[in-house]
Amino acid sequence: MFELKKKGDQYHFNLKAGNGQVILSSEMYNSKAAAKNGIESIQKNCSDDARYEKKTAKNGKFHFNLKSTNGQIIGSSQMYSAESGMNNGIESVKKNAPGAEVKEVE
Repeated sequence: MFELKKKGDQYHFNLKAGNGQVILSSEMYNSKAAAKNGIESIQKNCSDDARYEKKTAKNGKFHFNLKSTNGQIIGSSQMYSAESGMNNGIESVKKNAPGAEVKEVE
């Protein structure tokens, strides 16, 4: 499920797995419509392996970004202690994002 939240005068969303764990977070958007476009972009791009940018942080933890066709980051993962965890996170996005419902939360 995508949780769409308003923070101040901006919007952001999290993609959550069935167990409630956040697997992908968005940037801040200036409008609800822009945030919903971001969700649609994730749903459209998440099945393409080439859209995932795998990274290693300075502290040795792993994370990934999901990019749109124009190269803009549309979602970022949490930090994982192992590369296998990051790869599982990518698979979870591929599995959960395409048909996920959007829930607006206060």
